[in-house]
Amino acid sequence: MAKRRDLKKAINFLCGELFAECVAIMHYQKPTPQEDIDNVMTNILKLQDDMLSRVSHPEPGMKAAKYFKNLREDMVAHTDEIVEHIKALL
Repeated sequence: MAKRRDLKKAINFLCGELFAECVAIMHYQKPTPQEDIDNVMTNILKLQDDMLSRVSHPEPGMKAAKYFKNLREDMVAHTDEIVEHIKALL
């Protein structure tokens, strides 16, 4: 199992890349509604906050391997959802 510090770095990196993609769309893409971009950026920040919180404070009574597997699956699912929203902005 990876260290919590490594998991936090990976979450920060992934969310940072998604956020940077939104900024690039905002500056270099055809005019898109600012509200749509803001909603996607807000979702990215909420995802980052939620995942970091879950890494720092695991549920008591649950096996660590199962907990972090569920955390990873949730992260992948939410990331896929955000990527679809970013694609819709293009």
